[in-house]
Amino acid sequence: INYFFCFFQSKRKIYVIVLHMKKIKTQILLLFLVSTLSISVSAQNFEYFETEREVYWGINKNSWGGLFGGGVLKFSDKISDNMYKTLGFELVNIKHPKENKYSSAIGYGRTFIWGKKNYFFSLRGQYGREMILFSKKDEQGIRINAQLAAGPSIGLQIPYYLKYSRNNRMEIENFDPNTQTFNNVIGSASFFEGLGELKIKPGLNIKAAVNFEFSPNKSVTALEVGFLGDFYPGGVDIMPTARKYSFYPTAFITLFYGRKY
Repeated sequence: INYFFCFFQSKRKIYVIVLHMKKIKTQILLLFLVSTLSISVSAQNFEYFETEREVYWGINKNSWGGLFGGGVLKFSDKISDNMYKTLGFELVNIKHPKENKYSSAIGYGRTFIWGKKNYFFSLRGQYGREMILFSKKDEQGIRINAQLAAGPSIGLQIPYYLKYSRNNRMEIENFDPNTQTFNNVIGSASFFEGLGELKIKPGLNIKAAVNFEFSPNKSVTALEVGFLGDFYPGGVDIMPTARKYSFYPTAFITLFYGRKY
């Protein structure tokens, strides 16, 4: 036997190297060098998977927020091969489930929410951990992460004002079921009417989510789905004629854009 056959696989292709026994030492050395070079090139091609810091911003849709939930900002820093620490901030709108828009009979089609006394927004801070469940195997792959985070919530309660017809004059009034009737409402007043009467309600939040990141480069597009709970001791007064909630559990979906560093 004067020949020796060697097999190795790279990127789904099988290579066969025929080694002549008399020159086997030299050829083994060459094979080692080729293999080392191949591993080095492969590592360079996929080094963007090994990122130390990731920054995301996105828009949120949730079960308490209506058509548009709010905005999200998230920072991730690598602490091990498959773990990141995360710092997030969210500003979302929370609506009461009994909120409905009506058209005014005297306001030329203007709309309003009957029974609503306050807008309510939640400014959340979240600190947590994000674990890589499935890493990318190639540029077209999807990375799947699981995240758990918690932190303080700052509730922003802002009075909701109506344009109301009283004695044939238009008045700007906060909702009061004792002095107002449905048919005399002209429409919603400007959001800024109650901004100067903003009140703060402290609370807590906890979030569990799964993140799907599918961009082929360091500019990131990702989709996050999960559950979040907001808790405000004493409850939130959004609609005084309906149930007052202290705990707001919500399912959400967030579309993220971002950058890896």
